[in-house]
Amino acid sequence: MSLPKIDTAVTYPAGALTGTGAVLHVETLPDGRLAVLLDATPVHPVDAGWPDQGPDRATLTTPGGHEVPLLDCVVGATDGAALFLGRDIPVRKGTEGWVSVVVHVLPGDSGIAEEDRVEVSVDGAHRAALSAGHTACHLASLALNRQLAGAWKKDVQADAAGNPDFDALAIETTTILPGGSRDVYRLGKSLRRKGFLPDALLADLAAVEKGVNATLAEWVASDGEVRIERESDLLTGMRRWVCELPDGTVSIPCGGTHLDSLAVVSEIEVRLSSEPGEGAAEVVMDTICTRTDSA
Repeated sequence: MSLPKIDTAVTYPAGALTGTGAVLHVETLPDGRLAVLLDATPVHPVDAGWPDQGPDRATLTTPGGHEVPLLDCVVGATDGAALFLGRDIPVRKGTEGWVSVVVHVLPGDSGIAEEDRVEVSVDGAHRAALSAGHTACHLASLALNRQLAGAWKKDVQADAAGNPDFDALAIETTTILPGGSRDVYRLGKSLRRKGFLPDALLADLAAVEKGVNATLAEWVASDGEVRIERESDLLTGMRRWVCELPDGTVSIPCGGTHLDSLAVVSEIEVRLSSEPGEGAAEVVMDTICTRTDSA
């Protein structure tokens, strides 16, 4: 069967943990594992372009009832002639003539063939933990931006809540973890040229941390609704994380998974630390999300 001519339909933005998919393409990778493309999937893949949230844990069940473990799940792309995975994709997402796909990486002896219909089941506990971590990560970044709003000498781009977007301008890496996240910020020359005053953060990390946590406590207590708004069910369709906060609704482009409500969260707490970096200081923000439904 030829390679797909349309993006994979994805159901994880709506919270789906199970689904049935038609096998469109099976290809053996250089390491002997199989790359399996379905027409639709509930599995969240890791995107090499911004790999903050890793892949779901899942199994695929063959028509004969054989349960196959998912080894990895990545975003891929095809021009109709070849399949490219992750960092090997040679074009930007949305390039004309290219299709974006979810690539399910399975053991080489899985016995899955093109034209099969397979049942897909995602580990719900792991998904929920990552979703909590991702929601907490967004809220922590917004709270940090608010706390540092007075640390700028120049006007810069604003975040979803209207504050100067320190997170976007200083972020080095973001990693979504089960029940939390880790953000690394670089306070280099380019950030200072944009008007940021590093001492507003570095001079008293404990005070900044306390202020951020006070904001997070207020937001968590609001039990605000959280949702994903999407323009389509296709992998490349624009998706936005939306959260109802006491001061208004915030909306951030995001391809990850999230909680449905802050009512299932008992606490979000950040811990700030500084580390020397090459030519610039780095600040690490560890975020911990405690859920009421995690028992």
